Amino acid sequence: MTVQILVVNPNTTASMTETIGAAARAVAGAWTEIIAVTSSTGPDSIEGYYDEALAVPGLLMEIAAGERRGAQAAVIACFDDTGLDAARAMANIPVIGICEAALSMASFIAQRFTVVTTTERSRVPVEGLVQRYGMAGRARVRAADIPVLALEDPASGATGKLRDEIARAVEEDRAEAIVLGCAGMADLAHQLQADFGLPVIDGVGAAIKQAEALIALGLSTSKRGAYASPLAKPYRGMLKSFSPGAVAAE
Repeated sequence: MTVQILVVNPNTTASMTETIGAAARAVAGAWTEIIAVTSSTGPDSIEGYYDEALAVPGLLMEIAAGERRGAQAAVIACFDDTGLDAARAMANIPVIGICEAALSMASFIAQRFTVVTTTERSRVPVEGLVQRYGMAGRARVRAADIPVLALEDPASGATGKLRDEIARAVEEDRAEAIVLGCAGMADLAHQLQADFGLPVIDGVGAAIKQAEALIALGLSTSKRGAYASPLAKPYRGMLKSFSPGAVAAE
């Protein structure tokens, strides 16, 4: 039986969605259909807290629409796990963030690992997620000084900077594995693993396999406690259409 996994790029850059979608399909089982979508509302890239906050409404709209179309799980393809808690409260299907997925996958195969992300303003939120997910004693976070959209430009030197930072992580952190800290790096994982001779984890691939597992096991987000469905109440102004129940019903 075919299962459908929605993969949402919460920024508005469609070419990055193509990279993410290809990475997801490369690891998906033969029975899995990947639906990769780009948010229609929000920033072109997510770099720091401000971008992240303004990307959430568009993300939630895409997840709600995907659930209505029959998706059985959703993946948020941003390493900030943008809007993850809100999406889990809203949706009735499991929702996975690629940071949490990548960190948990790395913990299966290495005692010490390093996350290499894009810029310093992105490094700090990722460090917060590492702490939240209980990995602070095992993971270090580094920034390679790469603007997210530079990953789309072969002439930017972004790949070279990423390689240099991974080399430093191996030497200085004694990293046993590397986690790529941006969904836009998803297509680089296999080559970097071959070049450096250690596991390189892409969060998109990790999230797809974990989503498949949840679907196969018949598990979804608990609706007791923290992820209980939002209480009915009016929302006003620009967010009127996001009042509980309105997004899912559109």
